[in-house]
Amino acid sequence: MKTEKQKMLSGELYDATDTELTEDRLHARKLIRTYNECHEGDPNKLKNILQKLIPNQGSNLNIQAPFYCDYGSNITIGEDVYFNFNCVILDVMEVKIGSRSMFGPSVQIYTATHPINHIERATGLEFAKPITIGEDVWVGGHAVVCPGVTFGDRIVVAAGSVVTKDVPDDIIVGGNPCKIISHLSE
Repeated sequence: MKTEKQKMLSGELYDATDTELTEDRLHARKLIRTYNECHEGDPNKLKNILQKLIPNQGSNLNIQAPFYCDYGSNITIGEDVYFNFNCVILDVMEVKIGSRSMFGPSVQIYTATHPINHIERATGLEFAKPITIGEDVWVGGHAVVCPGVTFGDRIVVAAGSVVTKDVPDDIIVGGNPCKIISHLSE
């Protein structure tokens, strides 16, 4: 029989109030609180906190406080990635972010979702879909990336966009819901 954590990570319905998951989130929140409160402190201490929170990261990760996530352990980040102030990653399932990607203020990345059927939703169970963001992506401020979305490489997402579908390489997208604005040329 699968644990609730195993169900969560495989995209099945799971109980978020499970003791193991609650403890994992509490551990992440303690690290986040320390990071957010000490952000102007010793750079080595901050790097150490981020390494504990997001162990799967490349070099030169730069996250401006405040920053929030559910677990941190479900996030994989490439080299030279930047997050501006007030970003949120609900990493109930895997979030992969490619190298040299940048995120404006208040970008929200959500893997967590809930059943559409109201009876099933009333059980309190939830599920998640993974998110993959390619390399050299720029996501403008206040954009929302919805569960299950995959970005190609060299994407630009306009500020305030709500991305509900996959985006191929070399595209500028924007709007709510997000639509192709133009193709990037080399």
